[in-house]
Amino acid sequence: MSDLLDRLREGGWRLTAQRRVVAEVLDGDHVHLTADEVHSRAAARLPEISRATVYNTLRELVQRGEVVEVSTDGRAKRYDPNAHRPHHHLLCARCGSIRDVHPTGDPLANLPASESFGFTVLEAEVTYRGICPDCAA
Repeated sequence: MSDLLDRLREGGWRLTAQRRVVAEVLDGDHVHLTADEVHSRAAARLPEISRATVYNTLRELVQRGEVVEVSTDGRAKRYDPNAHRPHHHLLCARCGSIRDVHPTGDPLANLPASESFGFTVLEAEVTYRGICPDCAA
């Protein structure tokens, strides 16, 4: 599981009931939920939580660097709680499911100096695309 809740507690973030339930919904490996999915799951646990509260909480988590927004192929943004573990994503081109992957090697090392165009490259985001087993069946 991701350590999102522990990081938030250690960081002194005030965990109201609403914030806590959003963090609980997001906590885990391979979690890449849309804001609407977060709201739906949070409302199942805390029926009075509003959509605005979920959106505001997600925005705050992104601003704090505790959750990463993942945008893929014009689909709805998804929220990844594994912000402190370097990883890439594997995306199903049919259903949009996303899995975290941890390939070996440094993707920055694969960029030839002649292709950096003078940029100082700080990071690389790699998305592998394919068809998941469920869609392939």
